[in-house]
Amino acid sequence: MKFLSDKALERLRTGADEPDLLGTRYRLLERVARGGMGVVYAAEDQKLERRVALKVLDVPGTDGDLANRLIREARVLARLEHPGIVPVHDVGTLADGRVFYTMKFVEGQRLDKFIATVESLHDRLRLFSRVCDAAAFAHARGVLHRDLKPANIMVGPFGEVLVMDWGLAKILHGEVAESAAPADHEVTIYEKPKKPNDGNSDTTSSVITGHGTVMGTPGYMSPEQARGEIEALDARSDIFSLGALLRFILTQRTPSGLNPHLDRSLEAICAKACAEQPGSRYSTVQEFGLDISRYLDGQAVGALRESILDKFGRFYRRYRFFILLILAYLVMRVLLVLFLKR
Repeated sequence: MKFLSDKALERLRTGADEPDLLGTRYRLLERVARGGMGVVYAAEDQKLERRVALKVLDVPGTDGDLANRLIREARVLARLEHPGIVPVHDVGTLADGRVFYTMKFVEGQRLDKFIATVESLHDRLRLFSRVCDAAAFAHARGVLHRDLKPANIMVGPFGEVLVMDWGLAKILHGEVAESAAPADHEVTIYEKPKKPNDGNSDTTSSVITGHGTVMGTPGYMSPEQARGEIEALDARSDIFSLGALLRFILTQRTPSGLNPHLDRSLEAICAKACAEQPGSRYSTVQEFGLDISRYLDGQAVGALRESILDKFGRFYRRYRFFILLILAYLVMRVLLVLFLKR
């Protein structure tokens, strides 16, 4: 008897899992990624002749919790039309009974990979500001992301920044539709790092039945989110995640191999965003973003009560070119005077 190799078994398993796109406008191209709810494939929209991402459940059926979750995620994305949020194109059920939706196919790098190529501190902060713009827009539409982290931010080849994976989103002002609401009030979901030999993604999910719901990623979840206080969550929970994201962006190594120096203003901004108590954080993403803009413009930030030295340092950063030019002129004048006295 001849046994199949592990690779051959994996190829057979993958072929069996592929969605049946018969009767749809889509043609399957390749598998791109696997997530907690299903698999993302690259597909061709044959009517519009464009490449799209197709997210489909692992298992057939349209009336289970996972199917409701996927439909809900698609509807959440459909109401968030913003340049920083990936647009959804279509939603439906395949011939094999699996729920799917299609969205823009995003090319580029995840933020946790891309950030190492960004040398300039100001460029890093401008990139973060664009993430804030998308989050602020979602909050204005009554949607919390609840899983903002580097792996869920994509940076495209032309510098576009997209916030991805809205599967854990919470609707603040009414659900998208009652029939699409997931029955998650008795489910706890923790995400933990995969083992080094597991190469598809940086996080996996385990489900534990219990009181309340915990959804998110350790290190980026707010304390109240980690405690499962679902009804207490508001924009300040995402602000905590953004603060953790900002610290990651600022402290990752640059191409020169050195960590960027964080002055007291940036430390104060991160500390305020990641405060233990929600009332001590920024009240809105706009307020958070305003402090970033103030720092970029060389102005005082609201998160820090400045000392004289802080004010001097900020003045120097803002007018460094002119200060150095004046100092160079004065040094040259002194040297010229000394030379003429000889």
